[in-house]
Amino acid sequence: MQVELLLVPYDSARRGERLGAGPEHLIAGGLGAELARAGHPVVRTVLVEPPPGWVAEIRTAFGLMSALAVEVRAARAAGHFPLVLAGNCNTCVGTVAGLGGGGRTGVMWFDAHGDFNTPQTTTSGFLDGMGLAMLTGHCWDAMARAVPGFIPVPESAACLLGARDVDPLEAEEIARSELRALAPARIASDLPAVLGEMRAHVTRAYLHLDLDVLDPAEGHANELAVDGGLSLLALQQAIGDIGRALPIAAAAITAYDPAFDGDGRIRAAAIAVAQTIVSAADRQPGQAPGLL
Repeated sequence: MQVELLLVPYDSARRGERLGAGPEHLIAGGLGAELARAGHPVVRTVLVEPPPGWVAEIRTAFGLMSALAVEVRAARAAGHFPLVLAGNCNTCVGTVAGLGGGGRTGVMWFDAHGDFNTPQTTTSGFLDGMGLAMLTGHCWDAMARAVPGFIPVPESAACLLGARDVDPLEAEEIARSELRALAPARIASDLPAVLGEMRAHVTRAYLHLDLDVLDPAEGHANELAVDGGLSLLALQQAIGDIGRALPIAAAAITAYDPAFDGDGRIRAAAIAVAQTIVSAADRQPGQAPGLL
């Protein structure tokens, strides 16, 4: 499978700072070369930039989503696999918009946090804590619908995996929703059944990986990393389960702040997971293991 790397090196509209430093750090650390070594050459690397003009967090974030949607659509049209490397999780809106047909896409969302806040529930004011809520049509509706090709994903077509640091009002919203949520300890046992149910309603998957889903014992992805997460092996096994159940149409690796990765372990883990994702995407559902 040929890969296009789509880089969105922004965090809260600031380029190359905090989480925005992660995408280019992964490239410099050899992610592309390791994909090629695993048999998945990178045929194009695209730097996604916002439209020109005044920089403001909300305006810039949605501008990036729109630009990303265009690049994802182009990658798919060329028969390439779009792998997004982004600072913020809210780029999900652009990736899913680029796939088109929102209701046919199942979302597998790995994250230590719920990302299901809205402007009414947030206490931090962090736009990126609303990514999954945006994707499922809970907030910023007018802005999201301006992203070319975006259709909200039904809650029942999304699965939150590995969340363990969720705000109280956010937890209430998740409990009231049709969102599927699996705590880290339940993923290995319960994910296959969830995927079996989702296959009746969706035809493909968008795989979203916020690197702080990993336990800090694997390394610190960012300042929001919390205990109780997945091991690298458990994450790779879950990705393999997803690839065996559904075609993975696109994926994103997000929320990596190199300033918290002094020993480089998270960078190495991200590269290993990128190989796992692309190998899983290259496998037809139902194909026996062997590439992971």
